[in-house]
Amino acid sequence: MKLLILMGNLAVGKMTVGQELEKITDLRLFHNHIMYELMFKHFGKDIASDALKDVIYKEFPKSDLYGLIVTVCVDFDSKPGWEDSLNPITKYFKEVNAEIFYVELVASQEVRLLRNKTENRLFHKPTKRDIESSDKHLIDVDKKARLVSNDGEITLENYIRIDNTNLSPDETACIIKERFLL
Repeated sequence: MKLLILMGNLAVGKMTVGQELEKITDLRLFHNHIMYELMFKHFGKDIASDALKDVIYKEFPKSDLYGLIVTVCVDFDSKPGWEDSLNPITKYFKEVNAEIFYVELVASQEVRLLRNKTENRLFHKPTKRDIESSDKHLIDVDKKARLVSNDGEITLENYIRIDNTNLSPDETACIIKERFLL
Protein backbone atom coordinates (compact mmCIF):
# COMPACT_ATOMS: atom_id res chain seq x y z
CA MET A 1 0.00 0.00 0.00
CA LYS A 2 1.25 3.46 -0.91
CA LEU A 3 0.13 6.96 -0.04
CA LEU A 4 1.40 9.94 -1.98
CA ILE A 5 0.62 13.34 -0.50
CA LEU A 6 0.82 16.19 -3.01
CA MET A 7 1.23 19.44 -1.08
CA GLY A 8 1.36 22.97 -2.33
CA ASN A 9 -0.19 26.36 -2.54
CA LEU A 10 -3.50 27.12 -4.22
CA ALA A 11 -3.47 26.52 -8.00
CA VAL A 12 0.08 25.17 -8.02
CA GLY A 13 -1.08 22.14 -10.00
CA LYS A 14 -1.65 19.45 -7.39
CA MET A 15 -4.81 18.03 -8.96
CA THR A 16 -3.46 18.19 -12.51
CA VAL A 17 -0.17 16.51 -11.58
CA GLY A 18 -2.19 13.94 -9.61
CA GLN A 19 -4.29 13.25 -12.71
CA GLU A 20 -1.12 12.61 -14.71
CA LEU A 21 0.32 10.37 -11.97
CA GLU A 22 -2.89 8.38 -11.96
CA LYS A 23 -2.42 7.77 -15.71
CA ILE A 24 1.13 6.40 -15.37
CA THR A 25 0.87 4.49 -12.08
CA ASP A 26 -1.68 2.29 -10.35
CA LEU A 27 -2.32 5.04 -7.78
CA ARG A 28 -5.84 6.46 -7.43
CA LEU A 29 -6.38 10.21 -7.13
CA PHE A 30 -8.49 11.70 -4.36
CA HIS A 31 -7.97 15.44 -4.80
CA ASN A 32 -9.00 17.84 -2.04
CA HIS A 33 -11.91 19.34 -3.96
CA ILE A 34 -13.83 16.14 -4.62
CA MET A 35 -15.78 16.38 -1.36
CA TYR A 36 -15.94 20.19 -1.35
CA GLU A 37 -17.50 20.29 -4.80
CA LEU A 38 -19.94 17.50 -3.91
CA MET A 39 -21.14 19.37 -0.83
CA PHE A 40 -21.41 22.70 -2.64
CA LYS A 41 -23.34 21.14 -5.52
CA HIS A 42 -25.92 19.45 -3.34
CA PHE A 43 -26.07 21.67 -0.26
CA GLY A 44 -24.71 25.05 -1.33
CA LYS A 45 -21.96 24.94 1.25
CA ASP A 46 -19.13 22.79 2.54
CA ILE A 47 -20.73 20.67 5.23
CA ALA A 48 -19.01 17.67 6.74
CA SER A 49 -16.51 17.32 3.89
CA ASP A 50 -13.64 16.63 6.32
CA ALA A 51 -15.66 13.89 8.00
CA LEU A 52 -16.44 12.34 4.62
CA LYS A 53 -12.81 12.52 3.55
CA ASP A 54 -11.86 10.75 6.79
CA VAL A 55 -14.02 7.79 5.75
CA ILE A 56 -11.96 7.47 2.56
CA TYR A 57 -8.67 7.73 4.50
CA LYS A 58 -9.88 5.07 6.93
CA GLU A 59 -11.28 2.60 4.39
CA PHE A 60 -8.81 2.86 1.51
CA PRO A 61 -5.92 1.19 3.39
CA LYS A 62 -8.17 -1.83 3.98
CA SER A 63 -8.48 -2.35 0.23
CA ASP A 64 -6.20 -4.35 -2.02
CA LEU A 65 -5.59 -1.31 -4.22
CA TYR A 66 -2.02 -0.20 -4.97
CA GLY A 67 -2.24 3.23 -3.41
CA LEU A 68 -3.76 6.67 -3.14
CA ILE A 69 -2.77 10.18 -4.17
CA VAL A 70 -4.13 12.90 -1.88
CA THR A 71 -3.80 16.64 -2.54
CA VAL A 72 -3.59 19.08 0.35
CA CYS A 73 -2.63 22.59 1.32
CA VAL A 74 -0.46 22.58 4.43
CA ASP A 75 -0.11 25.67 6.61
CA PHE A 76 3.48 25.45 7.78
CA ASP A 77 2.78 27.92 10.57
CA SER A 78 -0.11 25.87 11.99
CA LYS A 79 -0.10 24.87 15.63
CA PRO A 80 0.83 22.44 17.08
CA GLY A 81 2.74 21.65 13.88
CA TRP A 82 2.35 21.16 10.16
CA GLU A 83 2.97 17.40 10.36
CA ASP A 84 0.07 17.09 12.80
CA SER A 85 -2.24 18.54 10.14
CA LEU A 86 -1.48 15.47 7.99
CA ASN A 87 -2.29 12.94 10.74
CA PRO A 88 -5.96 12.53 9.71
CA ILE A 89 -4.67 11.36 6.33
CA THR A 90 -1.61 9.35 7.33
CA LYS A 91 -2.74 7.59 10.52
CA TYR A 92 -4.70 4.78 8.85
CA PHE A 93 -2.02 4.23 6.22
CA LYS A 94 0.63 3.97 8.94
CA GLU A 95 -1.47 1.28 10.64
CA VAL A 96 -1.01 -0.96 7.58
CA ASN A 97 2.67 -0.01 7.18
CA ALA A 98 2.03 1.80 3.92
CA GLU A 99 4.86 3.59 2.21
CA ILE A 100 4.15 7.32 2.48
CA PHE A 101 5.60 9.82 0.03
CA TYR A 102 5.46 13.61 0.30
CA VAL A 103 5.70 15.87 -2.74
CA GLU A 104 5.65 19.63 -2.44
CA LEU A 105 4.94 21.62 -5.58
CA VAL A 106 5.95 25.28 -5.73
CA ALA A 107 5.38 28.08 -8.22
CA SER A 108 5.09 31.85 -8.02
CA GLN A 109 1.80 33.61 -7.39
CA GLU A 110 1.93 35.01 -10.93
CA VAL A 111 2.09 31.50 -12.41
CA ARG A 112 -0.60 30.21 -10.04
CA LEU A 113 -2.96 33.03 -10.98
CA LEU A 114 -2.63 31.91 -14.60
CA ARG A 115 -3.23 28.28 -13.65
CA ASN A 116 -6.26 29.34 -11.61
CA LYS A 117 -8.07 29.92 -14.91
CA THR A 118 -7.20 26.71 -16.77
CA GLU A 119 -9.94 24.71 -18.43
CA ASN A 120 -9.10 21.55 -16.48
CA ARG A 121 -9.23 23.34 -13.12
CA LEU A 122 -12.52 25.05 -13.88
CA PHE A 123 -14.05 21.82 -15.17
CA HIS A 124 -13.19 19.84 -12.01
CA LYS A 125 -13.68 22.69 -9.53
CA PRO A 126 -16.92 24.53 -10.31
CA THR A 127 -16.56 26.67 -7.18
CA LYS A 128 -13.52 28.27 -8.84
CA ARG A 129 -15.44 29.44 -11.92
CA ASP A 130 -15.99 32.93 -10.53
CA ILE A 131 -12.47 33.90 -11.59
CA GLU A 132 -12.41 37.30 -9.90
CA SER A 133 -13.45 35.80 -6.56
CA SER A 134 -11.13 32.83 -6.98
CA ASP A 135 -8.13 35.05 -7.80
CA LYS A 136 -8.92 37.23 -4.79
CA HIS A 137 -9.13 34.16 -2.57
CA LEU A 138 -5.75 32.92 -3.83
CA ILE A 139 -4.12 36.29 -3.10
CA ASP A 140 -5.79 36.53 0.32
CA VAL A 141 -4.66 33.03 1.31
CA ASP A 142 -1.11 33.88 0.24
CA LYS A 143 -1.20 36.80 2.67
CA LYS A 144 -2.70 34.85 5.57
CA ALA A 145 -1.05 31.42 5.44
CA ARG A 146 2.38 30.02 4.67
CA LEU A 147 1.58 27.14 2.33
CA VAL A 148 5.17 26.70 1.13
CA SER A 149 7.85 25.20 3.35
CA ASN A 150 11.11 26.93 4.10
CA ASP A 151 14.26 25.34 2.69
CA GLY A 152 15.23 22.41 4.90
CA GLU A 153 12.04 22.56 6.95
CA ILE A 154 10.76 19.20 5.73
CA THR A 155 13.20 16.49 6.70
CA LEU A 156 11.05 13.47 5.89
CA GLU A 157 12.83 10.60 4.17
CA ASN A 158 10.36 10.21 1.31
CA TYR A 159 10.06 13.89 0.40
CA ILE A 160 10.75 15.85 -2.75
CA ARG A 161 10.15 19.50 -3.54
CA ILE A 162 9.54 20.36 -7.17
CA ASP A 163 9.38 23.84 -8.65
CA ASN A 164 6.94 23.04 -11.44
CA THR A 165 6.86 26.57 -12.85
CA ASN A 166 8.38 25.48 -16.15
CA LEU A 167 7.33 21.83 -16.09
CA SER A 168 4.23 20.34 -17.65
CA PRO A 169 2.02 18.22 -15.40
CA ASP A 170 3.14 15.03 -17.17
CA GLU A 171 6.83 15.97 -16.79
CA THR A 172 6.25 16.61 -13.09
CA ALA A 173 4.40 13.29 -12.72
CA CYS A 174 7.27 11.44 -14.41
CA ILE A 175 9.79 12.99 -11.98
CA ILE A 176 7.66 11.83 -9.03
CA LYS A 177 7.14 8.35 -10.45
CA GLU A 178 10.86 7.87 -11.09
CA ARG A 179 11.97 9.33 -7.76
CA PHE A 180 9.73 7.04 -5.71
CA LEU A 181 9.69 4.04 -8.09
CA LEU A 182 5.91 4.07 -8.32
